Amino acid sequence: MPERPFSPFNDCLDLEKALNTLRHAAAGADDGELFLERRRSEDVLYDDGRIRNASYDALEGIGLRAVRGETAGYAHSSEISHGALERASATVRLAVGDGGGVMAPGPQPTNRRLYSDADPIEEAAFPVKIELLREIDAFARALDPRVVQVSASISASLQEVFILRPDGQLLNDTRPMSQLHVSVIVEKDGRRESGRAGGGGRAGLAAMMQPDHWQGEVREALRIALVNLDATPAPAGVMDVVLGAGWPGILLHEAVGHGLEGDFNRKGSSAFSGLVGERVASKGVTVLDDGTIPDRRGSITFDDEGTPSAKNVLIEDGILVGYMQDRQNARLMDVAPTGNGRRESYAHAPMPRMTNTYMLGGDTAPGDIVADLKDGIYAVGFGGGQVDITNGKFVFSCTEAYRVENGKVGAPVKGATLIGDGATAMQQIRAIGNDMALDPGIGNCGKAGQWVPVGVGQPTLMIGGLTVGGSAT
Repeated sequence: MPERPFSPFNDCLDLEKALNTLRHAAAGADDGELFLERRRSEDVLYDDGRIRNASYDALEGIGLRAVRGETAGYAHSSEISHGALERASATVRLAVGDGGGVMAPGPQPTNRRLYSDADPIEEAAFPVKIELLREIDAFARALDPRVVQVSASISASLQEVFILRPDGQLLNDTRPMSQLHVSVIVEKDGRRESGRAGGGGRAGLAAMMQPDHWQGEVREALRIALVNLDATPAPAGVMDVVLGAGWPGILLHEAVGHGLEGDFNRKGSSAFSGLVGERVASKGVTVLDDGTIPDRRGSITFDDEGTPSAKNVLIEDGILVGYMQDRQNARLMDVAPTGNGRRESYAHAPMPRMTNTYMLGGDTAPGDIVADLKDGIYAVGFGGGQVDITNGKFVFSCTEAYRVENGKVGAPVKGATLIGDGATAMQQIRAIGNDMALDPGIGNCGKAGQWVPVGVGQPTLMIGGLTVGGSAT
């Protein structure tokens, strides 16, 4: 039977008693809240012809916070009870003391709905999911005799949150999430290469379980694997690079997005600190963080402090116009919160985090951008990367890339890495495509040990003068 909705103030806590405890914890503070959460998740991995992993996890708990100036007291418990809440309150009081802060006004509530509250775990019985993964495995192997290994996974979760504020405001949100992923390994003459495809979002599993969807993902994973099977060593040196639309926006997310989060800028540790109103990118470059896109992986009705998500312009026509803010950093920087206060779970304090971060499209056809590339790399897919927030320096590995000479796309290359820094790369954007696309719903973002789901996106871009690491020609 489906589990009934999370209702902590009916099942575990008396609302008035909990509110009094919260008010005591936040007395003399500038801000604070009680965050309550229940999360259920199911993951099934079918790998190399067998069920490799099947798990069902459930967690619930409370997080109590009080903030005064730059200091925050935070305590959490996996037990939802008045006893646990009282113990958390005593801990929080030790951090904020008896200061004379004035409680900040609470966020304005919203009735907007960006996604369903249905539980995606319940959309299909467990045996049905297993049979689907078996079908994916068989389908992939039948497509090409060079397929030697197939991995397929289905994930679904439902997060239910309540946020109680000292003024008595109570907000709640139910956040679904589902994903389907396929990985294929092919072999030819003793050489093995892999390809991955898949995605998801804040919606159910039903659409992803339809044959026209999952068969397309299998074909895409196989296509990437076969491309890499014929790839030659990547060249090395400084050259112009064309980035494809969609998932390559992960470079924008890492190299620029993190540097535009409010806490790094308040502390002066970002390469973009103090640059609001100044040009930080080429003309035509407009970057947004938008948590309001229906059903997207990074979307949230309101953030984990209760501030409604928003469509925030960060860079407009190359000019830096603002940062992403939670309530604490916004207050300290004397600006408005932007709906970017996010946390991994009840056991974590919120901080400024991205939602769906993307660059708007321009007016140039993608084919024309590639045709203008005289000698460089056309990077379509990305894997992992590393970024130093303080200077924006990045290193990204390409999972699908091609050599381009005199505007002609040539052979695929293997082992290409892109090296540069976000501030310089944004200034070296020479062409912006008219094909802006969001990623398929695969992004996870790490910061200070916390992970949250995010989205990225961009149009086709030409960036001049990036360092490409590979094998010298």
